[in-house]
Amino acid sequence: MHPFLKQVHCLHSSSVPSYSRLLDYCSSIKSLDFINIIHARLIKVGFNRQTFLGNRCLDLYCQNGSVDDALKVFNYIVDKNCVSWNICLKGLFRFGQLERACLLFDEMPVRDVVSWNSMISAHVSYGFIDYAMGFFLKMQNACVRPSEYTYSILMSIASCPCQGKQIHGSMIRSGMDLSNVVLGNSLIHMYGKLSLADYAFGVFQTMEKLDIISWNSLMWACHGAGCGELALYMFCLMRTTQHKPDRYTISTLISICCNMRDLGKGKQIFGFSLKVGLFSNTIVSSAAIDLFSKCNRLEDAVQLFKEADHWDSALCNSMISSCARHGLVEHVMLLFVLMMRENLRPTEFTMSSILSSASDFLPADQGSQIHSLVVKMGMESDAIVASPLMKMYSKVGLIDYAVKIFANLSERDLISWNTIIMGLALNGRALETLEIFEELTGTDLVPDRITVAGVLSACNHGNFVDEGMRIFSSMQKEYGILPKFEHYASIVDLLSRAGKLNKAIGVIAEMHCAPNYMIWASILHSSAAYGNLELAERAAERMMELEPKSSLPYLVLARAYEMRGRWESVVRMRKAIKHKCLNSITGNSRIGIKNHVYTFKADELLHHGGKDIYLVLRLLIWQMNVEGYL
Repeated sequence: MHPFLKQVHCLHSSSVPSYSRLLDYCSSIKSLDFINIIHARLIKVGFNRQTFLGNRCLDLYCQNGSVDDALKVFNYIVDKNCVSWNICLKGLFRFGQLERACLLFDEMPVRDVVSWNSMISAHVSYGFIDYAMGFFLKMQNACVRPSEYTYSILMSIASCPCQGKQIHGSMIRSGMDLSNVVLGNSLIHMYGKLSLADYAFGVFQTMEKLDIISWNSLMWACHGAGCGELALYMFCLMRTTQHKPDRYTISTLISICCNMRDLGKGKQIFGFSLKVGLFSNTIVSSAAIDLFSKCNRLEDAVQLFKEADHWDSALCNSMISSCARHGLVEHVMLLFVLMMRENLRPTEFTMSSILSSASDFLPADQGSQIHSLVVKMGMESDAIVASPLMKMYSKVGLIDYAVKIFANLSERDLISWNTIIMGLALNGRALETLEIFEELTGTDLVPDRITVAGVLSACNHGNFVDEGMRIFSSMQKEYGILPKFEHYASIVDLLSRAGKLNKAIGVIAEMHCAPNYMIWASILHSSAAYGNLELAERAAERMMELEPKSSLPYLVLARAYEMRGRWESVVRMRKAIKHKCLNSITGNSRIGIKNHVYTFKADELLHHGGKDIYLVLRLLIWQMNVEGYL
């Protein structure tokens, strides 16, 4: 017989401390069978109704059993105290019973700070941020004083400067000890996330005690606010104190240099990591690989990856994203396969990098295979993975797949909204694009310039002139977005194709920047089509100034002159093309054969394998000549 069972049989019926020790043992070994045995014994001797032992048993079932087991134990406790209710509440959240937990919370006779913290943290974990903030307000109305843990949750979900400042103010009013290093570090991190470096400095300067996390958080806050040089200065200042840099210090500094595209300073930081013995850390190596890759030193990044002592997901992710950034799709897929062979589970960032490459280079069937793997790993509802998935399907014309993925997203960030809007616009689904945009404006997210560019593109495709003009006219007032080239290009093209050339010229006259080649191209095509030769000549002249070697303005003018029988002007345009133009408008074609993608442009094979392909073609042509087919 197991020693544990012998001990159970030897128990005296009134030995509460002995049962408590046995429950401790069950907690350490996490055996549901042993928990059931102890629970049965408690029922036999009538201790299951006792508050202390009942709570202990309830906690064990919440951690190792089922929701039904936990609720049975909870219901049999006669004198439930606040601890009983809190354990059951946490257990229901752990079992995914959000609705039941909320009902239980409503029934609680007394709610302490632990009860409220459970509700707030659970709703944050489920992604219901607004509800979490609502529970915090109710907590204050109930006169329950928030704890440090309460504010640590709130600081992690602060989404705007105003909200962050309100949380900080509430901490001051609650009498929190802001000189506490943990709370101070959390505040610095929050302000860094919100790009409020000056407020982060304010907190840093009031802290009585600092640790390495305080310095790291401050440097990261400077980095988030775009103050890279200031962050590097703070590192120099930190070196004058007793605090020693750790792997997060070095990786943050290398990331700052990477953002600044300052290879020289990045190499100095990397050299420093070698000196202090932090080079072998994969977090540092990953940051260094990103630095070399973004500074066009991919060969150094590859060498660093090869010299790594061991691989982990972070290191492989950096190398995969570096290869994807440089268009080395086959290397991306090879690294992914090697990563899988090393039993390294791909993360959301891994799949995002691979899908981004797939959307540009891989055939649709291989992209679908990667999608299947995403579903198998349970990542399809993650916005980081879903956005490149939607982009991939949109580019190959399978927009319905992209719409389905978007509909199944549990939490949508602005990138996912923008991706589906651009995808629908790209595939000519103008009305659906406007519907999605209207749905977006009903959320807490604020559209950005990419959102508006996608919507204007959809209006252009659908010929929705009035709607396009309304959105364009209100984008600065309603969303604070200053129109850029892409917005002007869409609205000018929309007006031009609708024959409203005067309005299109009026928009160009009001531009905050000089119109580019594509904007004048829209005017040229439409004015030529609607017979406004004077405007066409003016637009063509602007295009020739911007891109003197482009043949497009000469070709369009030649066609316009030909339609009017102005043959001398036609000859003049054709001579100009021969003497002045070096480039013509060309497209490219891609074909996927097994694991390779070949791209053809202007009769030239861009991807590798071109020499072999032409040798085979020559051989086939020679054989066809011999056999009389040519």
